[in-house]
Amino acid sequence: MTAFVLVSGGYTGGWIWRDVAARLREAGDEVHPATLTGLGDRRHLADPATDLETHIEDLVQLIDHIDEPRVVLVGHDYGIHPVLGAADRRPERIARIVHLDAGMPQDGDRPLQLLSDPVVRERLLDPEQQSGSDWRIPAPAADEWQRGGSLAGVPAEALARLTRLAAPQPRATLTQPLRLTGAASAVPTTGVLCTANGTSTALVEALVGLGDPRLQGLLDPQVSFFDLDTGHWPMLSAPDELAAVLRGAAAGEGRRLAAKAAETPVHLRPFLLDVPQRRRERVGQLDLYLPDTDGPAPAVVFVHGGPVPAGVQPTPRDWPTFVGYAGYVAGQGAVGVTVDHGLHELADYGRAADDVAAAVELVRADPRVDPERIAIWYFSGGGPLSAEVLAAPPSWLRCVAATYPVLAPLPSWGLASTRFHPATAVKSAGRLPIVLTRVELELPEIAVTVEEFLAAAGDAEAEVEVIDVPLGHHGFETIDHTEEAREAVRRAVRSVLARLRG
Repeated sequence: MTAFVLVSGGYTGGWIWRDVAARLREAGDEVHPATLTGLGDRRHLADPATDLETHIEDLVQLIDHIDEPRVVLVGHDYGIHPVLGAADRRPERIARIVHLDAGMPQDGDRPLQLLSDPVVRERLLDPEQQSGSDWRIPAPAADEWQRGGSLAGVPAEALARLTRLAAPQPRATLTQPLRLTGAASAVPTTGVLCTANGTSTALVEALVGLGDPRLQGLLDPQVSFFDLDTGHWPMLSAPDELAAVLRGAAAGEGRRLAAKAAETPVHLRPFLLDVPQRRRERVGQLDLYLPDTDGPAPAVVFVHGGPVPAGVQPTPRDWPTFVGYAGYVAGQGAVGVTVDHGLHELADYGRAADDVAAAVELVRADPRVDPERIAIWYFSGGGPLSAEVLAAPPSWLRCVAATYPVLAPLPSWGLASTRFHPATAVKSAGRLPIVLTRVELELPEIAVTVEEFLAAAGDAEAEVEVIDVPLGHHGFETIDHTEEAREAVRRAVRSVLARLRG
């Protein structure tokens, strides 16, 4: 028998686990759905002093009153913060920590930093709001829950119940820093990722491969992962599947990333084309690959994806994919440009957009570049940066290209503004040529944004050429060394350069 302590996200209480708890008990497990102070049927106990430490103490007391010697702590969304705090204080009582579609807060992090709801996050960061007398954050209305994560699979009656029973969240529970001593660092951990909310084990694996030191602990054999094909509220949308996954996690099951640790990261493997080394000039955050031609030449600016953690070496402009593309374009008579921009966190899209805009202007000012013949080529998580030029194409922009791009913010990103929503911006693209390279084996959470974009482009009669890569993966240029993949790169480059020269 396993003793589970289930801790849900903000505004909710133990009631939200009703169906999951029933399944676990039917399987013979002991289940303790937690209701934290100020939430659920304990909302009347809240006051201005109710903070994250209050919720941590709630769980410590619950753990201390469970007879089973060790428990599995499950934290959903905000709930992972008090879960980690309680595990830090009672590590000897914890058999496993389960992050249920939740982040990885560290010592000193405030819950608002991982908050998916951008409206609430901005309110909490507003100095005027911080000094106000309202010490509670109102619970979302029925049409506001999606700001905090995908509602995929949640039945209408469950959403109505969620809205009816939700309680205001005490402000200090979101603004007080989490304090951890590291006492629970050896406790086994499982991540349960909800793919319809824009997270998956494959995405985590890609981030780990970038070398982010904060994520290297995920290579520990005691860390496992499960994917659930549902939205951010699996206890409402998929209780049977969630109960089975939680039992599997308690048994130590799940996918491990440790087997990948010794391999060369996929983004640093060789480019699929044999491109002769080209002359390269480094100017600040730019690298220019120059063609063997006289006079000003058109230019293609390659915009890498992300977020790429700060400090990762080598930086993207030295990755084989971008060196390969830029050198190949230079060999075809255009200036290839790679740029390191500041997309290090999801909150950095504005900064990255400014970096890319400044890079383009620097390129256009170079006397070896024809300033009226520019193409911008976006990759992966850099795709949202295309929205601004799609919404208002400048006269000098002759083509936009995108390869395995994210073309609408993923639900878990918390980007409320349409500034970085290409699937909306394409409605204003007019006759701007767009070359889109799509891989057959795309990550599902990204593929859905591409389909959304293509549907909007079709409605707007935008000029989109789609180049498909059969059996291609996200990042195929260093993964799939097939003739079909090579031809996709050649065709995409031909199409972009044709627009530049036309």
